[in-house]
Amino acid sequence: MTTEKPTLTTKLTFEDDVIKKIAGLASRNIDGVLALEGGMISNLTNRFRNDSDPTQGVQAQVGEQQAALDMTITVEYGKDMRQIFNQLCQRIQQDIERFTGLEVVDIKVHINDVMSKQEWQEQAAGKPNSTVDTDDKVK
Repeated sequence: MTTEKPTLTTKLTFEDDVIKKIAGLASRNIDGVLALEGGMISNLTNRFRNDSDPTQGVQAQVGEQQAALDMTITVEYGKDMRQIFNQLCQRIQQDIERFTGLEVVDIKVHINDVMSKQEWQEQAAGKPNSTVDTDDKVK
């Protein structure tokens, strides 16, 4: 009597928040990106938080093999926004594909504000999602 060993079936899936977090963390390492910005409700919520949320300002749609992202950012005045956009897209695509194996098929970036680093530091002091707050945490 021959007993066949059952075939192992496997499946790996990711929550949207996992992909959003990878994108948010990757964007913090791009020179010229001052902050990821959420909508009005996120901004109100942040007034009562002490920790940063790397998913703020990032929306993701994740399938079994592909991911698409929409992001809202504030950039530093005087920096080439096209270069920031290109570096951001390249870094996010690289990190998501390397860490998850998902193909990134769409990245949309909306720049909602531009300001000098000094203006941002004055305005963002104590805000959880500013690079001012995260510079010491992410190296």
